[in-house]
Amino acid sequence: MPSEDFDCVVIGAGIQGSFTAYHLAKNGKKTLLLEQFLLPHSRGSSHGQSRIIRKAYEHDFYTHMMMESYQLWSELEKEAGVQLYRRTGLLLMGPEKGRDFQLFKNTMERNGIPTVTLGHAEFSKHIPHVNRNPGDGAIVDTTAGVLYADRALRAAQEVFRRLGGVIKDGEKVTDIKPGTPVTVTTASGTYRAKSLVITAGAWANTLLSLTKLRLPLQVIKINVCYWREETPGMYGVGNRFPCFIHVEPEGRSMTSTACRPMSIQD
Repeated sequence: MPSEDFDCVVIGAGIQGSFTAYHLAKNGKKTLLLEQFLLPHSRGSSHGQSRIIRKAYEHDFYTHMMMESYQLWSELEKEAGVQLYRRTGLLLMGPEKGRDFQLFKNTMERNGIPTVTLGHAEFSKHIPHVNRNPGDGAIVDTTAGVLYADRALRAAQEVFRRLGGVIKDGEKVTDIKPGTPVTVTTASGTYRAKSLVITAGAWANTLLSLTKLRLPLQVIKINVCYWREETPGMYGVGNRFPCFIHVEPEGRSMTSTACRPMSIQD
């Protein structure tokens, strides 16, 4: 069985693992990215054509992170030479006097996020296909938009390889031996590294158990729904329809991207 040495091994080639590996390689680290399934696949939570990107959050912590995140996405776009982000704006709706709506509003105001507040007349003019509930407020985060998820994941992996990184997919980890160096074993080989990063999502505790560690992680299933439009494109980015979040009482919310599943072309 072959054996190789690296500065770092990253287990899990979803968006978190791929970006971790990409930044390690940018910093001159010899890095191996391991993935148990053949790439690309839809077994985790990084697949799909689109994700919302926004600075509209209830707490400053996330808004501050997103300011840096926008810069990093822009850097990857330039390095990969592909468009990864489309600005559409994000419409935030919900009971105007409700706690959660006010949290979003106050966070954006404190951090100077460019926004537009829509009164009833402006709302009906600019977003005529949506019925606004009585008592609902409406604010647009004008910096928000859509990330092309599959394309972004592929871009991070391609730039990682270009920087000298190694990706081995279809290799399930069977053993991890902590130490200096740490040793990672798969059915195809043994790899030693100065450090190990586990970004395995739902499989995290399975891997951590090999090191006698266990975190209080709970795997949950999230349902993603799609409603077919009566008129194709009515709620698409081509018709300038924004992403939206509708804040409900008791902290519940409904989130939607601005594009239809087949509207993104490579």
